[in-house]
Amino acid sequence: MKTTKKLLLSLLVLAAAAGMVFAGGGQQGGQASGGQAAGGQPAPAAKKIVVTFAGTEAATTGQSRMMQEVADTLNATGRFDVSVQVNGALSNNTDDLVTQAKTGVPLVVPSDPGRLASQFNIPDLNILMAPYVLTDPAVLDKLPDTAIFKGWQNQLEQQGITFVADMYNGMRDFYTTTPVTKVSDLSGLRIRGFGNNIGNALAKYLGFANIGISWGETLPGIQQKTLDGCEVQVSTAYGAAIYEVAKYIAPTKHYMLQTSFVCSTALLNQMPEADRKVFLDTIRATAKKYGQIIAGEEAGYFQQCKDKGVTITDINLAEFQAAIAPLYANNDLNFSDGLKDRLFRELGL
Repeated sequence: MKTTKKLLLSLLVLAAAAGMVFAGGGQQGGQASGGQAAGGQPAPAAKKIVVTFAGTEAATTGQSRMMQEVADTLNATGRFDVSVQVNGALSNNTDDLVTQAKTGVPLVVPSDPGRLASQFNIPDLNILMAPYVLTDPAVLDKLPDTAIFKGWQNQLEQQGITFVADMYNGMRDFYTTTPVTKVSDLSGLRIRGFGNNIGNALAKYLGFANIGISWGETLPGIQQKTLDGCEVQVSTAYGAAIYEVAKYIAPTKHYMLQTSFVCSTALLNQMPEADRKVFLDTIRATAKKYGQIIAGEEAGYFQQCKDKGVTITDINLAEFQAAIAPLYANNDLNFSDGLKDRLFRELGL
């Protein structure tokens, strides 16, 4: 209840700020700072565009640092007033934040393709994070230019959300209190995962119980033994000190996690064209830069986990891939016919 009240209060403040920014047309092609108003009087300075980036990861992760760099870059133009809230400061529930952004609250939210697929009923979007489909972060550089991606963007915009950029955010593995070296070791374990179609499909074929709670509940859940572990990317695991409670990592690399930055289409439409271009170009360029940074930092985070007493187990990756194969034969994710072939063809794979 306290978290809900905190979110609602914060969002009301943001919405009010946005209203002040766009009131009176100051940001919609009105007189720029330093010009003349009617009667020869100096025109008031144009109000800045207020935006908040709201994420759930710790401040140390590449995703959070990326958002801060975007904020610094935009604020340096003098046209924006961008703040960054991380570690669930506004809410630990990403879907709730996306819902608020959809209503026009001036938020940029780091979601992911699987969440968006479920939240906005676009099943094909799941393929971007479906287990063992995309495994090379470099392909994301080509994704924005594909017809299939532009189609997904259009479907989201019809529902009030703009998919601004898709950034590599790490391979996801299992962090557990008991060693996992083979698929059967996961059987019956209570694992915090995505509470959506992607997460449920993974659990179905690997045999664990998927617990779709918010990320902020994961560490205490393992401490209190209501969870046996989680599946997550290493930067987030380390930032949340999961090494304190889960002493084993099974490097299954089952998802290539992507951060999907989204915001309200209405928010973008209220911006003057030049400011909108700067806003979008800055997010996209910085996402590409940090996707490469994140990939380069993963080995270091694994070493830091080992230094904290964590054991990285030996697994047969082919066994885990084979366990997942029926997911596609049975089409559990309701992909359209030929989806994977089309995506791979457009990506040049």
